[in-house]
Amino acid sequence: MPVPSSLTLGSLVVDTPVVLAPMAGITNAAYRRLCAEQGAGLYVCEMITSRGLVERDAHTQDMLVFDELETTRSVQLYGTDPVYVGKATEILCAEYGVAHIDLNFGCPVPKVTRKGGGGALPWKRGLLAEILEEAVAAATPYDVPVTIKTRKGLDDDHLTYLDAGRIAQETGVAAIALHGRTVVQAYSGAADWDAIGALVEHVDIPVLGNGDIWEAADALRMVEQTGAAGVVVGRGCLGRPWLFRDLAAAFAGESVATLPTLGEVRDVMRRHAELLCQHMGEERGCKEFRKHVSWYLKGFAAGGTLRRALALVTSLAEVDALLAELDPAEPFPVLELGTPRGRQGSPRARVALPDGWLDDTDGSGAHLQEDATEVTGG
Repeated sequence: MPVPSSLTLGSLVVDTPVVLAPMAGITNAAYRRLCAEQGAGLYVCEMITSRGLVERDAHTQDMLVFDELETTRSVQLYGTDPVYVGKATEILCAEYGVAHIDLNFGCPVPKVTRKGGGGALPWKRGLLAEILEEAVAAATPYDVPVTIKTRKGLDDDHLTYLDAGRIAQETGVAAIALHGRTVVQAYSGAADWDAIGALVEHVDIPVLGNGDIWEAADALRMVEQTGAAGVVVGRGCLGRPWLFRDLAAAFAGESVATLPTLGEVRDVMRRHAELLCQHMGEERGCKEFRKHVSWYLKGFAAGGTLRRALALVTSLAEVDALLAELDPAEPFPVLELGTPRGRQGSPRARVALPDGWLDDTDGSGAHLQEDATEVTGG
């Protein structure tokens, strides 16, 4: 199938059909800026809860920070209550000037699914429709497109993605992203790209493919194999923000595969730390930087002592002194190309669900209690 060169989501046109997946504790304003400096795409804020936003929870509001050069503001919302989701959508449009809102129905974390949220929610078709209707109605006066992200289903015996696609289309959702795994798989095993292709055939709205995109060539293979309108990239860019440069080149028909030396990686690490400190202050910014060190240095020969020291930095001066110890001429470890990054783990024994959740597929889920604080992505 032909490779798309751009992505259209309602009134929003994205120059490259690539979306940065929201990742809790990762895709803050600094990281989004860092990735955007590498290549075009749509860069989504960390997921926030609709109830937290409506109730003006301080932590939720702290997460809604945008870089001064972030011209297209994109936010992912989590929610299980249609009223809260609708109100939160209106707040984002009216007060935060967002240009795109994504709704999360893919999170596999037990504390979320146990309350009927994330990847568990699409089992309740009626509730899903109610939430989408409220969100689209709230966003429409502002001409802001609403999209959703979901998974194949709870497990292979309880698939929901085709119904979710149909409901999304019927309620006016601009596009649907499918992570080609079930909730019970979490991040284990291989993503099912055939399911993405099946969803493309099933709906008329754009479908974005998600799962196992580790290199730009993977993204091209996915869209060619499935007919997807674009891709959503999550773990593949951890410690490799230049992946977005490769993706932009690939979708433009150019053959670029970035193999940075350790010196070039060091420069990106320094820029990342600098941006974090600008947005969060030096102390907190350096603490946030620590989690990225192992991803940046994966496969390189940097010694354990240096790695441990970088994972304990407290100031930019300390970052600079330690980065200076890296060998700038060391070539990129090519054996790392195409390999999984970030969390993987094993399949869960079962999906944690509210009592009686599987009894019917049309319940409203009116008894669900939505958290006011953030949850992780999916």
